[in-house]
Amino acid sequence: MTQPRGIYLLPNVLTTAGLLAGFFSIITATRAVFQGDGLFEMAAIAILVSGLFDGLDGRVARLTNTQSEFGAQYDSLADIVAFGVAPAVLVFSWSLSALGKLGWVAAFIYVAGTALRLARFNVQRDTTDSNYFVGLACPAAAFFLASAVWSLDSHQIQGETVAFTMVMLTGLCGLLMVSSIPYPSFKNSDLKARVSLLAIMAAALLFALISLDPPRVLLLMTTAYLLSGPALWIRRKLRKASIHSRAQ
Repeated sequence: MTQPRGIYLLPNVLTTAGLLAGFFSIITATRAVFQGDGLFEMAAIAILVSGLFDGLDGRVARLTNTQSEFGAQYDSLADIVAFGVAPAVLVFSWSLSALGKLGWVAAFIYVAGTALRLARFNVQRDTTDSNYFVGLACPAAAFFLASAVWSLDSHQIQGETVAFTMVMLTGLCGLLMVSSIPYPSFKNSDLKARVSLLAIMAAALLFALISLDPPRVLLLMTTAYLLSGPALWIRRKLRKASIHSRAQ
């Protein structure tokens, strides 16, 4: 049987929109080196926007039953740009360039970690527990770096003054992406399920909190998620050790 020609429009348009936002972030971050004037903030926000489209394309594909192997591969290629190259260029342009070779090596470790993380995800996506990611997800790592740059830059902190901190955080994100540390995926949440009014109020309060100081609140949220993986890993190790000791 011959396969139908063409691709599904809606999810791939959303993927393209996310790719565009990532590409816009790269262009804006490189311009910011020479022009400044809030361009680093704009580049960071573009990465966050790309993440919104990345979350939508998969959801829309599942809700409309328009999943395809083409869409999965296209999404991964777009993610390398939006969540690999774009954050690396942003953090290098804003801070890591002050460290010379050490800066671009850290940025490359992050990009390589993103590519390896996506390749492993594509190979294992049908065999792993959908409730957890194996290693830090690329969008989460990108959100963390983007919100860090946005928060620090909005408070008039110069990138070169925190270059050593940023080089460690950038390298750490790259390593966490290729690690085997489990992270909650939230992929199985049912958007069509009924919820209580309290849940809607909690969501409203969350949006209100973010609106008070978006860069700082997003940085706190992404930092909490970044730490949740190691915390979950330690909890599992302690539980296994406890079960093993009881068995003896």
